[in-house]
This record gives sequence, structure tokens and C-alpha cells, in this order.
Amino acid sequence: MAEFKEISPDAPVGAKLLNWVDNRFPASELYKQHISEYYAPKNFNFWYVFGSLALLILVIQIVTGIFLTMNYKPDAALAFGSVEYIMRDVPWGWLIRYMHSTGASAFFIVVYLHMFRGLMYGSYRKPRELIWIFGCAIFLALMAEAFMGYLLPWGQMSYWGAQVIVNLFSAIPFIGPDLALLIRGDFVVGDATLNRFFAFHVIAVPLVLLGLVVAHLIALHEVGSNNPDGVEIKAHKDAKGNPLDGIPFHPYYTVHDIFAVSVFLMIFTAVIFFAPEAGGYFLEYNNFIPADSLKTPLHIAPVWYFTPFYSMLRAITGEMMYALVACVAAAAAFTVLKGRVAALLKGAIALAALLLIAAMMVTDAKFWGVVAMGGAVVILFFLPWLDNSEVKSIRYRPDWHKYLYAVFVINFIVLGYLGIKPPSPVNERVSQIGTLFYFGFFLLMPWWSRLGKFKPVPDRVTFAAH
Repeated sequence: MAEFKEISPDAPVGAKLLNWVDNRFPASELYKQHISEYYAPKNFNFWYVFGSLALLILVIQIVTGIFLTMNYKPDAALAFGSVEYIMRDVPWGWLIRYMHSTGASAFFIVVYLHMFRGLMYGSYRKPRELIWIFGCAIFLALMAEAFMGYLLPWGQMSYWGAQVIVNLFSAIPFIGPDLALLIRGDFVVGDATLNRFFAFHVIAVPLVLLGLVVAHLIALHEVGSNNPDGVEIKAHKDAKGNPLDGIPFHPYYTVHDIFAVSVFLMIFTAVIFFAPEAGGYFLEYNNFIPADSLKTPLHIAPVWYFTPFYSMLRAITGEMMYALVACVAAAAAFTVLKGRVAALLKGAIALAALLLIAAMMVTDAKFWGVVAMGGAVVILFFLPWLDNSEVKSIRYRPDWHKYLYAVFVINFIVLGYLGIKPPSPVNERVSQIGTLFYFGFFLLMPWWSRLGKFKPVPDRVTFAAH
């Protein structure tokens, strides 16, 4: 048992109270370790505010969600009416509801930007692999949370969106129909589904999400933050053991983040008060119509933050399967003929490719669409081992790498746009090309990330005071 720290009897009341707490809980130690004496690189830029903003939005979503559950009824006969009651009769209910719905879209905007920053500066590279994995798990949990929350208003798009997505699970061979039945809790989306999704949205997934956020932050503070140069600041320390290229997180970056929070809140409140539906992208107009199982909307599409993956799902058609088979055959042939691997491994690769091609030819394209949609997220977990570049940061990579990253972003945005639009032959073809590019970007990364002339990385971070 640790000895109690003594304090002067003449000390202020606040100091005495803090000493009493510190003797029973390491409050001051945690504050020093994770805030005031946590040294972050001194060359952080604009891209490093999105992690703090994501944490802010998480708090907003939890607080507004608590207030919404006080008046929401998770009952198929009452859910839509309870949302209308919140909007019209509960004091400031409309504000709480719009903060929650706008917060969902804001969350994904901030998380996408946060992930892109990690992609640009190589924040997933050694020794930060676990930080990236926890971050991807947060993204996956966030998608589950958003999907389940989308059903709760029980409008037309809520009902039919859930109907389409849950039915996708039935395409999985052998276990699909039973899995879809388990998720729905009934043979059709109904009251049982609404209750299950409400329980997961309010209790189960938020607990997982909070645990992952804590793990993400602990892993980050264990190895230290990355920076735009991709230089490890712990390599150069002063006599006290503090990084020469680091500065305490507080007060330098707390002020930095407070400014970013202020700008974000101005934009956030402007959207809430002037455009909470955002032209039908944040809240679809069809979702202001009560769910009707006998009337299908003309066009069913998920919320904008799911549409890039939904576009990949729709891109996998019977015709597209031939292109995918050709890609698998070409990749296997190249590995067997040109790859520097053992003969036994080459044989195993050839056999695996033949089995995969056979499975692709006999299985419904709908199933492979589900695989593509899920694989688009799962592949992000493997990014630390796909990138074989000599350097971490985009700053010191060949210039054409920057253009490739720009094309990747544009492609992702185009896929998102096509996911909102009704299917058409042109949209289908473009989404198929976009899907091939998305997966090609990651699967070919071990090859293309090594190519080109890399710039010399400085020994210390580059920084100009401003």
C-alpha cells in the first residue's frame, strides 16, 4: 500500500481536497501523464484537430441521445409519433433531435478527415499499428451505431433501408437466412427489429465505442503522436528526458483545439438552425413519412456516409463477376510466374485462386456484393502491413503518390454520390470502375508504395513558428 502524501495544514482548501483525492486516486498523475506532461510534436498542423473534434461530437451524441430516449417510444406503433412529439411538443426537443441527427453526419465527416490524415502522414506505420486498428474498430462500431439509429425514427427510409440491408445477410451461404432472421427478430422488419436495434443503439454499441475510444487514446499516449514529417520525436531528448521537438499538450494544443472547437461549433450550429436536413442528405424527406410496409419508396438509398460502400455493393453484378474472376486469375498468374516465393507456396496460391474462382462462378453475385461492401472496411485494418514505402509521410514521397491519393479521395466521393442516385447503366459502369480502383489502391499498395524517388527525411521535425 502506497504511503499517504502529507500537505501543510495552512494549504488552501482546494489543495487539501486534491491531496485527499490523490491519496486515493491518481488524478494529478493521470492529468500530468496524459495532458500537461504529455509531449506532442511541435509541428502539428490543421489536420490534427479532427481527433479532438470527434471526441467532442461523441459527447454531443451521448448527451443528446440521453435526452431523446426520455421521450422516445421503441414501439412500431408509437415510434414515429414519439419523434413528432419530441419535435413539436417537448420544450427544445426539435433542437435536441436536430443536434443528434446533424451530429451523426458531422461525426462521419470528422472521422473521414481524421482517417485521411492518418493515411497521408503514415500514422498507421510502426509503432502505431495498434492505434490504427483501434481506430478502424471505432469506425466499424460507428457504422453499426449509425445504421441502428437510422431505423429508430420509423419513417419510410428507416423501414425500407433496414429491410434492404438486413436482407443482404440472407445472401450469405448456409447461415444467411437464419442470420437475417436473428437480426430482424421476426420474418419481416417490425416491432421486434425496432426493439433490438434500440437496445443495441442505446446500450451495447455505445459501450463498445467508449471502450475502443479509451483503448485508442491509451495506445496513442503509450507510443506518442505521429507528425506531418513522420519523424519520431523521442529520438532526441533533453537532460530531463523530454523530447526536444515536443511541447506539452497543455496549454499549447488545448488552446489549438479550443480554437478548432469554436470554429466547428459555429458551423455546426449554423447547419442545425438553417439547414438541418441539408437538402435531404442529413435527413431524407421520405423519413418524414410514417413507415408503410405496403408502399415502397421509388428509390431506396442509405444516408450519405454509407453510400460509397453501398455503391460498391451495387457494382457487383453478374457481368462484374467476370472482371473479378479475370483479376483473381491475373494476380495468381503474376505471383506464380514472377513472384519471388517458394515453389510450394506458389502451388498453394494457384490452388487457392482456382478454388476462389470456382466459388465466384457458382455463388450468387449478391453475396459477393456483400463481401465487397464489408471488405471495403475490413481492408483498412491491414493498411499497416500493405504500405511498404520507405518513408511515412506524404511530404517525402514521390509527387505522383500525392496525385494517386487525390484520385483515391475523388473516387471515394464519386462512389458516395453514385450511391445516392438511382441505378442506371452509366452509374453502374462508373461505380464498377471506382470499386476496382478502391480495392486496387490497397491490394497493389505493397508494389506501388515502393516505387519512385523518395525525398530525404530530416533527422528532426521541420517547424516554423507562426
